[in-house]
Amino acid sequence: MTIESDTRIWDKAAPSYAKSAVADQNGYQRTLQNTREHLKPTDKVLELGCGTGTTALLLAESVQSYLATDLSSEMISIAEDKHESGDKKIPSLTFRTATAEHLVFEKAQFTTILGFNYLHVVPDLAGTLRSVHALLEDRGLFISKTGCLKDMSFLYRLALPIGRLIGKVPTVSVFSKDELEEHFRLAGFDILKTEFHASDGSTGRPYIMARKK
Repeated sequence: MTIESDTRIWDKAAPSYAKSAVADQNGYQRTLQNTREHLKPTDKVLELGCGTGTTALLLAESVQSYLATDLSSEMISIAEDKHESGDKKIPSLTFRTATAEHLVFEKAQFTTILGFNYLHVVPDLAGTLRSVHALLEDRGLFISKTGCLKDMSFLYRLALPIGRLIGKVPTVSVFSKDELEEHFRLAGFDILKTEFHASDGSTGRPYIMARKK
């Protein structure tokens, strides 16, 4: 898979993605609440892989600035439409088609970076984590919630090769929570906490809060 093919897949999926409901609403609310507790009014936040903007629209009012980004321009277009048609425009919120790697070249800096359902669909996990590290201010926070397929049902792993073969599935990396945490450490992060927010008690999507060393 390439960035171009991944982009096409996400662009095509954007309309149906926008209409889909959050599978575990209670778990999602726990993730939002935990994240809000660590956001300050002076924070400059970057969200990577924001999709159609659901999380950004719920968190952006809490901070000084909030840049929500996604690889897919179709996802960003829908997010912007949702923002414009909402009850209230959020001055601190900006949507943009971009990746962490793009922003590194601009020498952007943020106090907090968020990546929900994101790290398992980047083509180069180690490289992306290095970019996130470079984008954070000293002692900045990186908060993520990521699917660790090695810790989930083997059916997910069986379906991946078929989906890729027919061009329906983008890049998906397979790793465990322990392997993901080791990637964080190698990229220069201290892991402050790891939690599991799923309503059914499953541990396949760890919520990890890490600080730049």
